[in-house]
Amino acid sequence: MGLSPELATIAKTVSNWGRWGPKDQRGTLNLIDAAAVLRGVAAARQGKVFSLAIPFDENGPQTDRSSPGRINPQRKMVSLNANYTGDIGDSAFNDDAVKMGLQAATQWDALAHCSYDGLLYNGVPSSAVDEAGAHELGIDQMGPIATRGVLLDVARALGVERFDDNYAISGDDLEAAAAMANLTVEPGDIICVRTGQMAFRSDANPYRFADPSPGIGPLSLEWLRKKDVAGCVTDCLTFEPWPKPDGSFAFPIHQICLRDIGLAQGQLWALDELAADCAIDGQYDFMLVATPIPFTRAVGAPVAPTAIK
Repeated sequence: MGLSPELATIAKTVSNWGRWGPKDQRGTLNLIDAAAVLRGVAAARQGKVFSLAIPFDENGPQTDRSSPGRINPQRKMVSLNANYTGDIGDSAFNDDAVKMGLQAATQWDALAHCSYDGLLYNGVPSSAVDEAGAHELGIDQMGPIATRGVLLDVARALGVERFDDNYAISGDDLEAAAAMANLTVEPGDIICVRTGQMAFRSDANPYRFADPSPGIGPLSLEWLRKKDVAGCVTDCLTFEPWPKPDGSFAFPIHQICLRDIGLAQGQLWALDELAADCAIDGQYDFMLVATPIPFTRAVGAPVAPTAIK
């Protein structure tokens, strides 16, 4: 089963195929021009710094219901107080290594992450991804990411601490959050959409964080395209509502955002601390630096985003 007729119509409406040429590898990140970067620099007005990454450890959000291989970070020491340089004396060094799914914690999805009808973004054949990875549209093609970030605190704007179901965020919801923040979303901005879902992170019930989950709904798609945002990130595991509210295949919003819009998309961003500060001082925009680790031919990658107000 493919996209529903309604979603297929939206997909055609919001498509960015060909907009930046037939060889484009970056999609909406092309919207981050010098003006967008300088707008971000200008938003760093107070010298406050916030990490938007969750901890990268064995207690991460992935469970046995996650995609195969998308395991939480498993770190181990591979050298402990070792004099491996051959130096004379008591000189010692420590090293460690990690095994993890590249999209297990705070992350960006590459445009090569998903496809339908045999095609990736910009009409690239899905065969561009094989056992060696993504030969086109990989995470290594995204490049450095620095622009104005905008916190859209949808939960606060709608008067809730968090959503208890698979609420589908609409364009009207995003606009309400922008109005609450007293700002206008501009081309090249990256919007950070807070739902409050991180409140469900719990060792007692690790499954609750993922299911049910709110997320970016189909009525957001035309808003995202019209606003020409460079990226959209959420504090959820699934980015879009889960369980899915319609009868199309799993994760249709992923498909339209990545495959049709070419939209830089991130999940598992920690937004609560930033949101609490924004609610106090009223500043909801900031300089955002969020370059993914450029694993060659990867279809996603970890990121440690930093917001500077």
